[in-house]
Amino acid sequence: MASENIIIRGAREHNLKNIDLDLPKNKLIVITGLSGSGKSTLAFDTLYAEGQRRYVESLSTYARQFLKRMAKPAVDIIEGLSPAIAIEQKKTSHNPRSTVGTVTEIYDYLRLLFARIGIPHCYKCKRPITSLSVDEIVKRIMAFPPKTKLIILSPVVINQKGGFKKLFAKIRKEGFSRIRLDGEDIEIENIKKTDKNKKHSISIIIDRLIIKPGIEKRLADSIELGLSMSDGLVMADTFDGHRVLFSEKAACVKCNISYPEFTPACFSFNSPQGACPKCDGLGTMYEIDPELIISDDELSLREGAVSIWADRNSMHFIEFIESLTNCYGCDIFTPYKDLPEDFKKVLLYGSKDDKIPFYFESKGRRHKYEKSFEGIIPKLMRIYKEKGSDRDKIKEYMRYRPCPFCGGTRLNKIAASVKIAGMGISEITSLSIYESIIFFKSLSGKLNKKDLAIGKIILKEISDRLGFLKNAGLGYLTLDRAANSLSGGESQRIRLATQIGSKLTGVLYVLDEPSIGLHQCDNEKLLDILKKMRDLGNTVLIVEHDENIILNSDHVVDMGPKAGINGGEVIFSGAPDRLLKDEKSLTGQYLSGKKAIELPEKRRPYNGPCLVIQKASKNNLKNIDAKFPLGCFTCVTGVSGSGKSTLVIQTLYKMASQRLHHARIKGRSGANNICGFEHIDNVINIDQSPIGKTPRSNPGTYTGIFTHIREVFSKTRDAKIRGYRPGRFSFNIKGGRCEACKGDGIIKIEMHFLPDVYVSCDVCQGKRYNRETLEIRYKGKNIEEVLNMTVSQAYDFFVNIGHIRDKLQTLKDVGLEYIKIGQPATTLSGGEAQRVKLAKELGKRSAGRTLYILDEPTTGLHADEIRKLLNV
Repeated sequence: MASENIIIRGAREHNLKNIDLDLPKNKLIVITGLSGSGKSTLAFDTLYAEGQRRYVESLSTYARQFLKRMAKPAVDIIEGLSPAIAIEQKKTSHNPRSTVGTVTEIYDYLRLLFARIGIPHCYKCKRPITSLSVDEIVKRIMAFPPKTKLIILSPVVINQKGGFKKLFAKIRKEGFSRIRLDGEDIEIENIKKTDKNKKHSISIIIDRLIIKPGIEKRLADSIELGLSMSDGLVMADTFDGHRVLFSEKAACVKCNISYPEFTPACFSFNSPQGACPKCDGLGTMYEIDPELIISDDELSLREGAVSIWADRNSMHFIEFIESLTNCYGCDIFTPYKDLPEDFKKVLLYGSKDDKIPFYFESKGRRHKYEKSFEGIIPKLMRIYKEKGSDRDKIKEYMRYRPCPFCGGTRLNKIAASVKIAGMGISEITSLSIYESIIFFKSLSGKLNKKDLAIGKIILKEISDRLGFLKNAGLGYLTLDRAANSLSGGESQRIRLATQIGSKLTGVLYVLDEPSIGLHQCDNEKLLDILKKMRDLGNTVLIVEHDENIILNSDHVVDMGPKAGINGGEVIFSGAPDRLLKDEKSLTGQYLSGKKAIELPEKRRPYNGPCLVIQKASKNNLKNIDAKFPLGCFTCVTGVSGSGKSTLVIQTLYKMASQRLHHARIKGRSGANNICGFEHIDNVINIDQSPIGKTPRSNPGTYTGIFTHIREVFSKTRDAKIRGYRPGRFSFNIKGGRCEACKGDGIIKIEMHFLPDVYVSCDVCQGKRYNRETLEIRYKGKNIEEVLNMTVSQAYDFFVNIGHIRDKLQTLKDVGLEYIKIGQPATTLSGGEAQRVKLAKELGKRSAGRTLYILDEPTTGLHADEIRKLLNV
């Protein structure tokens, strides 16, 4: 019989202490505990890794070589394990082409819908374009009032110059006797020579009819003949002046624009058929940004308004002025802000146009030249590069801006002109999820029976997926939002919504803190999603600290008792109500109220100076004013997507960096002005991005502790005798490191269709350094042994060296006493990385007057750790 539990025996991965554990299947399970206690190791590095490994091993050796494989975790037995899917706190995609719509596959369904029932419109005159069969044309003509007299015409020339001798000869040969030339009906034999220099319209008169029953066969024959003569066009002209033009092809007769047969690829910005030809479907173009290149628009050009040539004595600036002077015989001193917009455009971008107005002032008079600018700026940029300035310097003055040809929609004008219920595909994707749901609900009432029958299944899939995203608390997102701009929490909830749509059963889902970034009012929606996944017949395993999710789970596992080497044990495993009564569990004590984060008895007054943002309007901000008191601990909160990050990071931090640090941050800050910068000297943004992308980066190197430790080792007696300098004790440069593994300590061996094997370097035994370097000891320890110390151990070891002790103290203060000095940065969680950054800043000597900005600093923290963080 299949086991009702997932049975784990002897789990020893990372800091796990040979644990045994039984987890109920098809339940909602929460693993909680302090940071570094072993939660993620148990959930991801043990259960998910083994589930994924077993699934991959069931595939052929050929298929396995294309998949990322996981090494077998250190565990004796895992039984009852299902195929596993991990949904982590990571960006969904770094691809600039990836959007919310493409990630959720909603855009694929939209493309199919537009290809099947979309109505093309002429992108010039905006008129709808329809292609009709012969039967449909007959049906429309027979709908005219009975006894209506009409002429069937075949338009062979529409508004074209020429003599058309060959065309007239062909018409005679085909046996037609009359044509309509420029509105006049003429016998073909009586046609005189036409003026080659004038535009003409020519139609063949196919038949004359009176609408009455029984003429359908004759009418159909006439229409077929007319369509064949004019390449798909036929006109019905009544004697009262009413003319109707029909086409069997998708084409605008008025503008002479024909459209292809639409397929889903025609609406894909990743396909040449649908992508904007100018930006290749990216929606942005990399070009010079006036905001970055103009250092001060109060200055004249000679005074250095243009940043690249701000130094009046530089050769670049002198050649710049000389080039203008030689070309136009004038000097330029008008302040940049007073220059006409046409001149600014020419100045910044150059031009391919033959004539562009060029303005200058000389001797108090303004002059205007209608001369070619001759690409002066591109020429000057070449001079700038040839004088030794590198390309990266020029890139500092450039940024990605919306493509001016497609307006950022990514699509070519043909794809953008196809509409459903008056909306183009890019207009629909620019709606929020909330607005999209309303649009598709109302759509069924706007479609005819045929289109409704064609689109019924597609519309259901789109509506279901939009509903899943709304229930995941993501209703504020738009489908055209770039996937690489989403937070980790948003990316995770999108994947959650997608998994519900897949309706898989019998799967082990492993999630990493899905509540991150969610307001409490959205937690219930998240819980509903998790329970739906469980009720489909899946086991849902969550690493989580949120009280609401823990108490609503079916089973809780509490790891501890502390973190790092002092963690890795199962403190509690059972129902949530039993956890509240467990005295050993620190989590249980906080949940039951025995321990709590106490509210402050007194709060700081905020009647002093403030930073005041005026008219903030970036993204979804509604032209707001905001006031931030200085010298206080201020919290900005609100539901997901309400504008918190836009206000604080993209507006306040951006403008503060530009004012205080003269930072060249790309793009507008989104506010008219911010007052109060005279009260602060520095601004520091501490986010949750990694402190390093490779294992060579670690808390020691990032905080600067490792630099001081290397200096300590270089000052020992043995190091001085051998002439070892601090660089000798770095594993990143030649000299002291082991050259066999280049200081990595491990060597990767590729196994083709099997997982890559990482083995400890057999030369240095994984110690990273060569034998001579390891012979140098301080207080009995070599450099490798010091790097393997925890922060607490290192604090005791270096307690007499003030600058090292103080930095280690700040790491302890933020609750990171358990991490190792040399622990690879890639193994730190987002919350741990943020606290390392915070410790680095707090470890610096500050004169005060500093604005610290933190982005959700409690992410990934246990209640006990939040208490410590608040104290810091």
